[in-house]
Amino acid sequence: MIERGRDKRGDDEAWTKLVSLTAASRRMVAFTGAGISTESGIPDYRGPNGVWARNAAPTRANLRTDADSQRAYWADRRQRYPELVAKAPNAGHRALVHFAESGLLLATITQNIDGLHQKAGLSPDRVIELHGTAHRVRCLDCGRVYPAAEIQHRQEMGEAEPRCEVCGGPLRSATVLFGESLPPEALRRAFAAAQSADLLLVVGSSLVVNPAARIPVAAKQAGAALAIINRTLTPLDTLADARLWTEAGPTLDALAQRVLGEGLMAED
Repeated sequence: MIERGRDKRGDDEAWTKLVSLTAASRRMVAFTGAGISTESGIPDYRGPNGVWARNAAPTRANLRTDADSQRAYWADRRQRYPELVAKAPNAGHRALVHFAESGLLLATITQNIDGLHQKAGLSPDRVIELHGTAHRVRCLDCGRVYPAAEIQHRQEMGEAEPRCEVCGGPLRSATVLFGESLPPEALRRAFAAAQSADLLLVVGSSLVVNPAARIPVAAKQAGAALAIINRTLTPLDTLADARLWTEAGPTLDALAQRVLGEGLMAED
């Protein structure tokens, strides 16, 4: 068991253990949270400037019935969605692509809604988005789904609060809002992937939001090794076989080079 080191020797032991676990793995599954995307400039919802700290989290009820909330939501989205689209994957996202291309990484379970894993090159059918995606918009009444770029264009053409073209119902991002349940199919796929893994690699997640936080536990109970790369404490630290308190991008980049080959990412 590797816990947080108080000195460089502890850090070196954790790194050595992570390399050993990854090199021995044949069925790795990644579980990513906000910490991998903050390095691309995307704020953490739980950070000091996140929506939780500002009490600004939208809910399904206020987006459906509250006119002020609807106006504020769409005004904010019109400004922020282009900013999200402009964000680029970082070394951590690219390293996971290299693991996938090598055949080692079977799936990536993510709590993020930014689409950066797919933008980096992961196959969409290998990315399980537990909290949905900001790149689609759906109707709260009939469930029709629209590409977010189409809705953004409608806003830029003067439609301040877009409505569904089929039923006239209210629209909102195809993400899990606060208080909503996770999509059952995504959750089922995530548990199935985790339970088939021989290594579950947690990257940038505080592991405090359930039921998603139970996925690494399920992997461990099914016999997988558990490695955690995160800058802050998690409730599962004592379960981890390797625990690194480092940045996601540089650590994954170094891990891929060490396990897959020094020249692998020369093009990045």
